[in-house]
Amino acid sequence: MMRSHLYDCNFACASLFAGKLLSATPRDGRVKAWFPFFRTVRHWALPVAVQSFLACSVVIAFFLPEGEFRRVMKLIGNYWLGVLLYVLLAVVISDLLRLLFCHVLPFKHIFVTTQMHRFAGCLCVLVILIASVWGVINARIIHVTPYEVTVSKAVENMDEMKIVLVADLHLGYNIGEKQMRQMVERINEQNADLVVIAGDIFDNEWEAVNEPAALAGTLRGIRSKYGVYACYGNHDIEEPVLAGFTFRQNEKKESDPCMDEFLKNANITLLHDEGTLIDGKFYLYGRADAHRPGRGIEKRKTPDEITAGMDKDRPIIVLDHQPKELQALADAGVDLDLCGHTHNGQMFPGNLMIKLMWENACGYLQKGQMHNIVTSGVGLFGPDMRVGTTAEICPITIHFAN
Repeated sequence: MMRSHLYDCNFACASLFAGKLLSATPRDGRVKAWFPFFRTVRHWALPVAVQSFLACSVVIAFFLPEGEFRRVMKLIGNYWLGVLLYVLLAVVISDLLRLLFCHVLPFKHIFVTTQMHRFAGCLCVLVILIASVWGVINARIIHVTPYEVTVSKAVENMDEMKIVLVADLHLGYNIGEKQMRQMVERINEQNADLVVIAGDIFDNEWEAVNEPAALAGTLRGIRSKYGVYACYGNHDIEEPVLAGFTFRQNEKKESDPCMDEFLKNANITLLHDEGTLIDGKFYLYGRADAHRPGRGIEKRKTPDEITAGMDKDRPIIVLDHQPKELQALADAGVDLDLCGHTHNGQMFPGNLMIKLMWENACGYLQKGQMHNIVTSGVGLFGPDMRVGTTAEICPITIHFAN
């Protein structure tokens, strides 16, 4: 009888990640052939207990009161979500390959052997290990992705300007002072004229921010000629999150007042569906989030309303968390639209699927005379990993037509 490769791959994952509870019994020959240690129910007890703990860690953390134990459980759950994604991918892909080789291609006599099942399962474990470990390491390396654009408007006594775009810090359980110190160092290396943060500064829960006074002090170290400006994103509200799903849907979506105070202490100017003329040279407008505009705003302004009172002979820069309404912004006279939100998918295969969801999922796009730049962000949401994407800051050199 043909053995299921899915079944064998699960056994391989179980041996490494504390066991996956399967329908096999200790009498099953596959257990003895694969892992002689798992000969009795007694030997399965610890792996099953550990697996159950990992699987429930996200839910356990959700119901725990604030404290260090909850923080630890949140971190365990976030790591496990990433590992679980690749366990499931490995199982699905390996079983599809088994079906291909055993039922479509004439290799059945090779791929139904115990040795081949053992090899395939161990290969799956190796791939899962490499992807998970690399994802954790890669998420903590902040890259610099530069852009250059030309705006066909003249600015008095200024031929060019450098803006550093960052987004999606997600300060909370995954991201803290260590990552912010690295980000500030990268930003200060650019000698920026202006620094902008395109939303999702926080990760929904203010209580998740560890040592906020120290964090604010680190962010105060950002150096730029015209200062640091920010808009809020869809996660800059006080809202419980469980494995990416939000709750309290009937409550109004607003930022915690502590979030607003934190930005003031960090010398970050929040533009909440409002704009400012900087040094009499260019406009900067920070939009409210498209779906969760926040305190005091029922519906955010349209692109035409944003530029209605502006002198369109001056450059107009818009800061918007989500890369939406690109054509409308271009038609309204916006010169540069700076966004985040997408994380560029964060983890493979998300980095491939995200391109189907957004006109510009990450990188550069020109719409008429408007330049749109979307960054993959600095931080993380959910799984504490990045695979196939990078954390980044984006220095943007703007050349003016003087």
